[in-house]
Amino acid sequence: MSSILRKFKLREQTQSTDKATFVIRNGESVLKELIRASNGKYNPYCTFSAKELEIATNNYDSEKVIMKRSFYTLYKGFCQERLISVMKFDASKPRMYDCCINNIVYASQMIHRCFFKLIGCCLETQIPILVFEYINCGSLADRIRIQHNPQPQHEPLLLTHRLKIAKDIANAIAYLHVGFPRPVIFRDFKLSNILFNEENVAKLFDFSFSISIPEGETHVSDALRGTLPIFAPEYLTGNFNEKADVFSFGVFLGELLTGLRAFDLARLNEDDGYVALRDHVKKYFEEDRLNEIIDPLIMGDRSCSGKEQQLQAYAHLIFECVNESPVDRPTMVDVAKKLKQMYRSCA
Repeated sequence: MSSILRKFKLREQTQSTDKATFVIRNGESVLKELIRASNGKYNPYCTFSAKELEIATNNYDSEKVIMKRSFYTLYKGFCQERLISVMKFDASKPRMYDCCINNIVYASQMIHRCFFKLIGCCLETQIPILVFEYINCGSLADRIRIQHNPQPQHEPLLLTHRLKIAKDIANAIAYLHVGFPRPVIFRDFKLSNILFNEENVAKLFDFSFSISIPEGETHVSDALRGTLPIFAPEYLTGNFNEKADVFSFGVFLGELLTGLRAFDLARLNEDDGYVALRDHVKKYFEEDRLNEIIDPLIMGDRSCSGKEQQLQAYAHLIFECVNESPVDRPTMVDVAKKLKQMYRSCA
């Protein structure tokens, strides 16, 4: 019996030492990156113990999974008398520590309704565990393909709804580009990173690959990260700026218009993803056959006055955003303004 107790105490001491080591290392990493990226200006956030989050998620019960991605899982939790979302990274995957710190650094700086709010984090584990406001109403990737995968709890997205989502998300990305001393490039902008809250507001989520342009520079150089085929041509060279987000947003607009994934559009053309979207939409546009590739839900929508005119303007905006030359693409501020005009005309 005494032998068992000694082993138990030794394990507790080891765990306690590990926690202290992780807290110091993680705390230093977070503080260092916050100072570097935000000049010390960020929103306050709470710290949680590992035990608190285990209790909140019923020891990370599979029944509590909100969504599972290739390198993290989001769990539903209940802590401090409120529902929360707990983001737990897969420690077995490479570079997950950097992705986690990135999420803390950038999410803690956001003061915008179209980003999910970071509530706090736990620093006691090898890779910190993050806590966000409650997220449990699906992604835009799920809703945009509702005709292929019916979900009775969600209404089909009509043109006005899609324009509002596009307008709101464009404003969020514009905020990243102009709302900070050094522009932030979101970098992995796609339908599955746009989630809905309980008020049905579309919000951006997951800063894992986001990066700031260095002070005094116009571009940033870094290794290729993110998701094909939303990459801008220049991104493949490893030297890019915020106009890479504009290109990805153009791909997003194409998906929103057609109801097809960028991967599907690429397969239709059997060409590179970033060429496929532009050429595929442009071909139908120039042949006056745009209606043939527009999502049938939009074509059947009779609630939007002047729909044809708005769809033509929308297609033009896609072409501008996915221009091969970054210099010739509009800024996200300009994109947001144009989408606001379209939305007002349609609403």
